[in-house]
Amino acid sequence: MNASVQRALRWRRLPGIALLSVSCICSTMPNAYAQDPTQNAAALNFVGADIESVVKAIGHYTGNTFIIDPRVKGQINLVSEKPLTKEQAFKLLASTLRLQGYAIVTADGYTKVVPEADAKLQAGPTQVSTVKGDQIATQIYRLNYESANNIVTVLRPLISPNNTINANPGNNSIVITDYADNLKRMGKIIASLDVPANNDLDVVPIKHAIASDIATMVQRLTENAQAGSDAGRTVLLADSRTNSVLVKAPSAARANLIKSLIEKLDQPTNLPGNVHVVYLKNAEAVKLAQTLRSIISSDSALPSSASGTSSLSAANASNAAQAKDGAGNLGTAISGMGITSGSGSSASSGSQSSGSGGGFIQADAATNTLIITASEAVYRNLRGVIEQLDARRAQVYVEALIVEVSADNQLDFGIQWLGATGDKDSNYRLAGGTAFNTAGNNLLNLAAGNKTTLGSVLPGNGMTVGLFKQIGGQLGLGALAHVMAKDGTSNVLSIPTLLTLDNEEAKIIVGKNVPFLTGSYAQPTAGTPNANPFQTIERKDVGIKLTIKPQISEGGTVKLAIYQEVSSVLSDSTSGPITRQRAISTNVLVDDGDIIALGGLIENSSDDGVEKVPLLGDIPFVGSLFKYETKKLGKTNLMVFLRPTVIRNADQATNVSLDRYDYLKKQYGLSKDNGESDFSLQMEKGKLVNPNVKEPSGKSKTDVTGVK
Repeated sequence: MNASVQRALRWRRLPGIALLSVSCICSTMPNAYAQDPTQNAAALNFVGADIESVVKAIGHYTGNTFIIDPRVKGQINLVSEKPLTKEQAFKLLASTLRLQGYAIVTADGYTKVVPEADAKLQAGPTQVSTVKGDQIATQIYRLNYESANNIVTVLRPLISPNNTINANPGNNSIVITDYADNLKRMGKIIASLDVPANNDLDVVPIKHAIASDIATMVQRLTENAQAGSDAGRTVLLADSRTNSVLVKAPSAARANLIKSLIEKLDQPTNLPGNVHVVYLKNAEAVKLAQTLRSIISSDSALPSSASGTSSLSAANASNAAQAKDGAGNLGTAISGMGITSGSGSSASSGSQSSGSGGGFIQADAATNTLIITASEAVYRNLRGVIEQLDARRAQVYVEALIVEVSADNQLDFGIQWLGATGDKDSNYRLAGGTAFNTAGNNLLNLAAGNKTTLGSVLPGNGMTVGLFKQIGGQLGLGALAHVMAKDGTSNVLSIPTLLTLDNEEAKIIVGKNVPFLTGSYAQPTAGTPNANPFQTIERKDVGIKLTIKPQISEGGTVKLAIYQEVSSVLSDSTSGPITRQRAISTNVLVDDGDIIALGGLIENSSDDGVEKVPLLGDIPFVGSLFKYETKKLGKTNLMVFLRPTVIRNADQATNVSLDRYDYLKKQYGLSKDNGESDFSLQMEKGKLVNPNVKEPSGKSKTDVTGVK
């Protein structure tokens, strides 16, 4: 071993010593060796060296300006067995710092060394092409086909723990902050995932069956085998107008499988007869049966076709669905559809419709089904109408805010006098005074009551100034001045909420059921004119009432028929209680989710009272000593605000329920001790079960109703 190698090994054994050997090639070498890779190269030999010293040495060698975070501490080993170029030395430093939990961020002509957790917050480059290796950078990837949220779910496990990945649904892009080499890998993965979906879209005509029945059955058969995002799912839709099924599959193989299954199910039935049972999903069977009977009976006067039965055109069936406000309107809308009765007579009142060319329709309320006896052509046309009428009805969630503010101001001011001459041994005594009933305790009554304590003499609240004199060991009152100002406010705040179906009335009442006397009667008998008396009583609701009937238009606006009432019992009398009532009855039109103010009811009341001594009370300035004044002002303001929200699916209904539950949890401070934790979990899952019923092993939980 030569002396130079031994010397190098000795330097490596010394911790904290840095040795930077720069090997420069002589410039006088031939041009053939001018591009030798060892030119301007250096061998790095840092063993147990301080990070700050190593960074400064590399910065001096590469010409980079480093800014070191004060939190960057420790020692590193940085050794190269052969000379490295400036770029290689910089990459080696970045990789070594990354292993120590630090990162390099390059921006604005200088390089920062910071803890890895804070690197994403630094102003770094936003193009991967400008950085390499283990430097932190931010890259924006714009997607053309795939959803950004779906891609983020796939890439998140591949991102460094201290770095971030976020989706911007607005322009369908992904923002990733990570090391440059990992960003390049992410770019290749995204390019492979962001490709057009090979979805096959086919229209399969149905010859023998009903399209809606086929679509529902096939969807149930294939839904368990489907997984992943919505893009990889098979979608089947029924078109009642053409009696066909629209199939959208993620691949040609899946589309062929679906079409093969539809073809096997679309076979003519070998069973004789034309009786069909239709299970309804949303509509009420009894009411829908009446509507369908009106369809058939309204067309009984038209001539039959050559075959004795004619079909109901799909276009007219669509028009019939638009006229679903009533049975009569619906029957009128589809007159001329060709559903005829050979006998020309309709069914008896509400039971069924009959005829050789029409059909029989009966409802089973227990199972909510329709039993239709009709020819195949008539049945197909009726099914088109049923599919449109048996749609899920929208709901309206109405939030009301009722605010009643009452303000009362009262001012009392007055002076009372009482004087007497002589004493108890005098034969004649002269006495006089003023006394006002509105002053609270009447002064003469106080004096006559022989009060012996000061507290019992004062007339009430406010400021009282009096002049007293002791007479015979008892308290005699000479003069009393009383001033009082009173301000009072009261708020009645109610936030009732209602959830109701479209075109269905809903009512909420919060209050009391108060009895009102409506009459009395006494049957007289001999010697007892008032024997056997009795009274008739009617009970009425007193409190806050809110009645709403919403109607949703096609454009999303909501028409509200509203009756709102706030009533209270003021006092009782011999004839019954006296109530105070404020009510609003109106029809308004409001957009979905908007707030509307129905109106404000303002009541002002003023009551001025003056009691005075004649003549003396009218004297300017001095007259105030001989009178008592009272002023009362009252104001009542009632405001009603409403906000309707249209709920069209189960997800929206669940969100509304969760919002109300969160409000109750914050308002009343539900804790885990009263089952709040279990109830929160049930609300998030969208299913309520009884938290007090323990789940037996191998058995399902019991819901709130007790039905398993």
